[in-house]
Amino acid sequence: MLRADHFAFQVSDMDRAIRFYTESLGLKLLFRESIAEHQEEVAFLELDGGNLELLKKLDSSTFKPKAPVSPYCPHLALSTDDMNTTLAMVQEKNLPIVKGPLEVAGKVKWLYISDPDQNVIEFIQWLEN
Repeated sequence: MLRADHFAFQVSDMDRAIRFYTESLGLKLLFRESIAEHQEEVAFLELDGGNLELLKKLDSSTFKPKAPVSPYCPHLALSTDDMNTTLAMVQEKNLPIVKGPLEVAGKVKWLYISDPDQNVIEFIQWLEN
């Protein structure tokens, strides 16, 4: 059986990215390591349902964000039980809202934000019928 293990984002500044995900979103840093033979730095953060991996090339001049197929892909989706509380947290921390909140009545609500490297994060609340 397959299950999610981790999701990965490329970042330009590992310290800034770790601060964003730990301080703004409350994720726990599991470990951070430089891997000289791969010329990259890696950090893993604890995320229920699969962890988040941050990757930074040691030669930062090689960082070139890819143009997304759509403005919201790829993205990391985080489940929330209360979109109003999540929106209040986003606004309180001045996190950049990309779009939303949006809703399909009676089905789902969602909101897109971005991290400092323009990686898209979705907060999603599944609604009961």
